[in-house]
Amino acid sequence: MVSAVPAPERSALSIAQRQFDATADALGLDDALRAVLREVKRELVVHFPVEMDDGSFRVFTGFRVQHNIARGPAKGGLRFHPAMSLDDARALAMYMTWKAAVVGLPFGGAKGGVVCEPRALSVSELERLTRRFTTEISLIIGQDRDIPAPDLGTGPQVMAWIMDTLSMHAGFSVPASVTGKPTAIGGSEGRYAATGRGLSIVTVQAMRDRGIDPSGARVAVQGFGKVGAVCADLLTAAGMTVIAVSDSSAGLHRGAGLDLAALHALKEEGGSFADYGGADRIGNDELLTLDVDLLVPAALEAQITRHNADQVRARVIAEGANAPVDPDADLVLNDRGVLILPDILVNAGGVVVSYFEWVQDIQAYFWAAGEVNSRLREVMVRSYEQVNARATAEGIPLRDSAYRIAVEKVAEATEVRGIYP
Repeated sequence: MVSAVPAPERSALSIAQRQFDATADALGLDDALRAVLREVKRELVVHFPVEMDDGSFRVFTGFRVQHNIARGPAKGGLRFHPAMSLDDARALAMYMTWKAAVVGLPFGGAKGGVVCEPRALSVSELERLTRRFTTEISLIIGQDRDIPAPDLGTGPQVMAWIMDTLSMHAGFSVPASVTGKPTAIGGSEGRYAATGRGLSIVTVQAMRDRGIDPSGARVAVQGFGKVGAVCADLLTAAGMTVIAVSDSSAGLHRGAGLDLAALHALKEEGGSFADYGGADRIGNDELLTLDVDLLVPAALEAQITRHNADQVRARVIAEGANAPVDPDADLVLNDRGVLILPDILVNAGGVVVSYFEWVQDIQAYFWAAGEVNSRLREVMVRSYEQVNARATAEGIPLRDSAYRIAVEKVAEATEVRGIYP
């Protein structure tokens, strides 16, 4: 029996605020500034009808939350998922603020989504849902206000429908209103692989800095989706051996290494890992505790908690998902000397290339894939080196360093701008 990805024991927002509180304490933020940064700026909840293929109507609930826009327009993904909640959107918007700041982008943080199971909808139903949801939240999104991007359950086609809907409202094309679009309508080369690529770039460099040879390192990846699958491929290209992966249906383990090409082919044919016969079946809980050099949790929040942290045997954890390690687990793992590469740094590749896409759309001048990837590497390496240098200088974990850098930047921008009126 294969277990599903375990549900978080804490709310995503409580984790996000606890991490912020610790950072605010370390930085000595005054109470007024702390109060502003601890809460979201704006949130919109919508309930809207969608006509189904059989002629019936269903009412769906959606959200768009903006945490802070002191450094620029809000930026963040849209998640179509049955477990999506307003609390999740608040937390993820806050993470996006810190993520954009730590890598030096002129964005604030936002997040949103619809409570639905996109796989249970036909293409036409999904399109109608997307266009109606876009219309409902068009009050607060746009290229100079809040720029959505893909997340769980969404992708380039959904972004295309959003861009087209906003363009129909405007009466002209506004490609910079969303990112993660198909390249045919202003999407950037390299956007799909950007998060996984940025994750692999920082992970390989961090391992080398700690004297861990990537060549031959054993890797487990929880979540073989848009982030985990790309990262697994690139880590393999760097000489590592991926011995375990999982998706929502099953976990797979093979000590000699998995055939990633076969797994990709299976997925492309519409199959699931439960159909794969070339490896042993394992649960997600077991995957997290395998004896590996590198663990990449790239599924959902709060997968490593105080209940299983002492069973994690990886030397390095690279957070492909947002907040997969909760604060209690952080304490346990840090005490044991496990190197945690924090989410707001290592999975920022997606928002970096989203920024590139936004810039290209505004300028109507597009870059080749090589230039996009080169610029991504430059931003990720520079940001990692800044975080690592501060961590070394202050004798603190990388997460603490990343948060201090990010919160300082946002706090400074918020303070300099002042409170209106």
